[in-house]
Amino acid sequence: MIENFRDHAANERTYLAWIRTAIALMAFGFVIEKFDLFLRYISLATSVHIKSPGLRAEGAGLVMILTGLILVALSTWNFIRNRRLIDSEDHLIYSGTWLNLALGGAVALMGLFLVAYIVREILI
Repeated sequence: MIENFRDHAANERTYLAWIRTAIALMAFGFVIEKFDLFLRYISLATSVHIKSPGLRAEGAGLVMILTGLILVALSTWNFIRNRRLIDSEDHLIYSGTWLNLALGGAVALMGLFLVAYIVREILI
């Protein structure tokens, strides 16, 4: 049996949850980016002028893709560090909360930005 299996399994589940979140952010950023491009092509192909968010949508999509990439890098670093600490013989104090709070805060800020952006577009 693997020593500290439950701890390793919990560490891996947490890592996979962060990876799933990162993939979702990158996919959503890609959708925002491509939908803006689609609106531009439709506007050019038809005589109907479709209001495209333009640079703001491109920027939001790019920020979401970059945030997903940063999430992958930081969660991988955190997974490897925790895996090493689980098997360590030393008595250590858990100090991984700041990274989780920072990543969660970044995702929450992006969500607030998107809500404000959508509300602004609806009201205009």
